[in-house]
Amino acid sequence: MEQQLSANVSRTIQTKLVLPPDTNHMGTIFGGTVLSYIDEIAAIAAMKHSKKVVVTASIDNVNFLSSAKVGDILILEGVVISTGRTSMEVYVKVECQNLETGNRTLNTTSILTMVAIDQDGKPFPVPSVIPETEEEEALFKGAPLRKERRLLYKNVNGTV
Repeated sequence: MEQQLSANVSRTIQTKLVLPPDTNHMGTIFGGTVLSYIDEIAAIAAMKHSKKVVVTASIDNVNFLSSAKVGDILILEGVVISTGRTSMEVYVKVECQNLETGNRTLNTTSILTMVAIDQDGKPFPVPSVIPETEEEEALFKGAPLRKERRLLYKNVNGTV
């Protein structure tokens, strides 16, 4: 029987403070810095799910929805939302919290594909995932279409 794990096994939350070196000339956080945070939390969530080292195979989409400025707090949440044989799709949501008001706004969303690897760097099978929330269920149902798009892009461009 195939092993299945609750999405809650992988759920990971990180908090980051937006500091001056993380910002551009307008005083808002660099998109590349946010991407770095997203890649890190996705890897941690995927490693918690697979109990293996992982590598980033793709970033399907990144939606920058609002900005964050110096002094804001970023709350990142990553969770495995679907799996293949050795791959895991990880949904990452970034919220921005204003320190003074406490108000939170959705800053960024992203879906990444991470691949579990063994000690020789070879892809390693992962357990399947059981979505826990309505949002995770909707993302889980969209996984076949996202996979199809990734494969189409790979075949058209000859890339991995």
